[in-house]
Amino acid sequence: MEKDLTRWVPPAGPTDAPMIGTQIRLERLDADHHAADLHRAFSGHDSLWDYMPYGPFTSAAAYHRWAKDMAAHSDPHFFVLRNLATGQCGGLASYLRITPNAGSIEVGHICISPELQKSRLATEAMFLMMQWAFDAGYRRYEWKCNAANMASRRAAQRLGFSYEGVFRQAAVVKGRNRDTAWFSVIDSEWPALREAFLAWLAPSNFDATGKQRERLSDLTGLVRANDDPMQRR
Repeated sequence: MEKDLTRWVPPAGPTDAPMIGTQIRLERLDADHHAADLHRAFSGHDSLWDYMPYGPFTSAAAYHRWAKDMAAHSDPHFFVLRNLATGQCGGLASYLRITPNAGSIEVGHICISPELQKSRLATEAMFLMMQWAFDAGYRRYEWKCNAANMASRRAAQRLGFSYEGVFRQAAVVKGRNRDTAWFSVIDSEWPALREAFLAWLAPSNFDATGKQRERLSDLTGLVRANDDPMQRR
């Protein structure tokens, strides 16, 4: 759809400032401060790296070297997920393919330890990253994953990303073909998605045992422009 952007100003790139929620804190990756804790959280869970272009790591020292290299980059721009209740680090995520002139930014390199998977903390982290991007002035927020990674595709849809299709034979990763599934959220969808996240994250949405009363996917389903056809199978 053609849109007049003559007065639109490209946003700035991500900063190192932390993003703080009620249960999670996102901190700019620093190998000396974070690598040991992250390696602890990921150790013994080699399947976390199945769809990543790196890993698994054979030692804490190998992971530290990788983290130090990644921390030196501005794209991807890595953040560490720190549990505010325990103080421990339990995941990573980054902004990447940062293109201010197009108003486009991607979230990726997401690696969540089992202790944070399927938790309110992990969802709040994704909300905080999306909120920063749109508050900063980005027009398009992307999620891409290996098309065979059904867990990632389900997560994208749950978080309100709209399915855009599959790029066939898009890459070769670890000696295997990768078809890439594309998802996005655009700025006009963000206000409604924000309300969906806030409704889901509200304490009143959880009973005394921590069980959700309303599913996030049901709330974001009212906003998504297109659903992933693989989720209907």
